[in-house]
Amino acid sequence: MPDESDKNPEDEFRDMLRQFLAGNAGIDPSQLAGAAGLPGDPASVNAMISQLRNALQGAGDGKINWQAATDQAVTLATNDAVPASTQQRAALDQAFSVAALWLDDVTGISELTNVPRLLTRAEWARATMPVWSQLAEPVATSISDALTGVLRDQAPEEFQGMVENAGALLRSIGGALFAMQLGQVVGQLSTEVVSGGDIGIPLLDDNQAAILPQNATAFGEGLDIPDDQVQLYLAVREIAHARLFRHARWLRLHLISSITEFARGIRIDTDRLESLAASFDPSNPEELRQAMVDGSLIPPKTDAQLGTLARLETTLALVEGWVDVVTARASSRLPKADAIAETVRRRRATGGPAESAFSTLVGLELRPRRLREAASMWQQITDAVGDEGRDALWAHPDVLPTGEDIDDPAALIARLEARARGEVPEPDDFDTALEDLLRGENGPSKDDTPPVV
Repeated sequence: MPDESDKNPEDEFRDMLRQFLAGNAGIDPSQLAGAAGLPGDPASVNAMISQLRNALQGAGDGKINWQAATDQAVTLATNDAVPASTQQRAALDQAFSVAALWLDDVTGISELTNVPRLLTRAEWARATMPVWSQLAEPVATSISDALTGVLRDQAPEEFQGMVENAGALLRSIGGALFAMQLGQVVGQLSTEVVSGGDIGIPLLDDNQAAILPQNATAFGEGLDIPDDQVQLYLAVREIAHARLFRHARWLRLHLISSITEFARGIRIDTDRLESLAASFDPSNPEELRQAMVDGSLIPPKTDAQLGTLARLETTLALVEGWVDVVTARASSRLPKADAIAETVRRRRATGGPAESAFSTLVGLELRPRRLREAASMWQQITDAVGDEGRDALWAHPDVLPTGEDIDDPAALIARLEARARGEVPEPDDFDTALEDLLRGENGPSKDDTPPVV
């Protein structure tokens, strides 16, 4: 018989985890689910065990299997799903057609090349998960690495070799748990969002416009506004958002790069994690569960992160402020447009439960805090130089308005008005960038990564 001392520590640790997952370790797997912030119902626990077993089988490289997140999200999205009726689909398709015509009257930004889609909640979850996982991966990696380090430091001496040699395995297990948490959040988000651009960032490939009929119906309930007006307003807003990102090709990369730059700066509070690990009681996982879902493992933001966050919030406010102004003009024929617009603004200002869960999970909120101020600026620009002059500011990140312009747009508007009159003001950085752009000397190439604005 082979000597037990020759057994690979990683294999020994893997066997121990398999014993746990088989229910032979004296710990109820539902307690682990609770500690990880996941539901404790039998279906969710079985899904967790299945994903952890998959992690055990493919843990050689320590990579996170984001399919676990997709599976979890789709499962939740499918619960209570109601398919759109033929009549509802026809009404929304008609709303998209009318919305495109109305937008043509208020912006020269070109039409979409893809036909707008109607998505079920599950389809939205599948289609958007690649972006969610991209945004969450830096945090997941930090948590997995921190968990590995804490377990190594906390393990008794006789287990040190086992933990040291099972680093990739531990990262895969931690990554699988985080992926399921993300799936929980995205699955819940699928019940809250009404369209592809509802969160503010472009989640769908190729700037696809889309509406979730079931959620659009829920949005209109209680507003005392005819369904056709709600559908038209939502269609106008969604197409305006998608058109903007198709027109400003640099914008999607700019936003996602800013978010991932922020996320890469996140470091886990290992002291807090060590304290939780030292006092963890498997029969009472509430403290660990709460820490996993309330963001307390993520320390306060660094100065660099605060700077990135400020730039990100400015860009989100500029995007949604522009969409608000263009949507308001395009939907002016709707008697209840203002009431619908105010409902949309309140939803974006407060966010839903799942959006709050995402912000605690990755330490980042995606809310445009200065939406009203940005919309006011875009309206003043429109009044001063018209639709074409307003939309020209999306041609390049160097000519996009800044946070200072949102606070006080007078100087920007004065420059734009002077240029519209043919006057040549004393050049500043903005004018130099605009001149270079107009001469074709500073346009972004497809290989360029745009600078953070």
